[in-house]
Amino acid sequence: MLDPVKLVIENYPEGKEETCEAPNHPHKPEWGSRALPFSRELWIEREDFAETPPKGYFRLFPGNKVRLRYGYVVECIGYDKATDTVRCRYDPDTRSGTPGAEKVKVRATFTGSPQGTRIARRCGSTTGCFRVPHPGSGTAISSRPQPDSKKVVAAQMEPALREAKAEERFQFERHGYFVADLRTPAAFNRAVSLRDSWSAPKQPA
Repeated sequence: MLDPVKLVIENYPEGKEETCEAPNHPHKPEWGSRALPFSRELWIEREDFAETPPKGYFRLFPGNKVRLRYGYVVECIGYDKATDTVRCRYDPDTRSGTPGAEKVKVRATFTGSPQGTRIARRCGSTTGCFRVPHPGSGTAISSRPQPDSKKVVAAQMEPALREAKAEERFQFERHGYFVADLRTPAAFNRAVSLRDSWSAPKQPA
């Protein structure tokens, strides 16, 4: 989670933790799986919640239900601005992979990272080092730097990443491909983004 917000499941037992199995690759079962703890307090991406949702928004907002991937269906019951916390209730009969889990139909599914076993890691990402898609075309590269092209954030990640080795590569869902830092394995640097902000070049008329 590069921009996390806390989610509290108010009817989930305090002190309880379940282990969900998440595949290491959604289309390659031979790559095995990893343990993903599920508990009362979780982190979700901030963009997965809207107090006042725009038209066509199917993620969490007061009164709406979503599935926390590998876990349960939860319904948002409010947002506490003072603590920046999303409040939810869960349906205990909807755990993924169990009989009847799909009885509640939802239009959005996303991952929650456990609060109780969270790890804060430094992440560096770039949004393009230059202002133009082809630097050096006609003018010096040094004259076209992109301001604020590098960002460093404190992220919330899965416990499995504690074992990351220097230069080991991972795909962070919805954010891109990251590499564990050579000198500081507790830090990750984005190598490739999943989104390209450059529009296709216009053809001459």
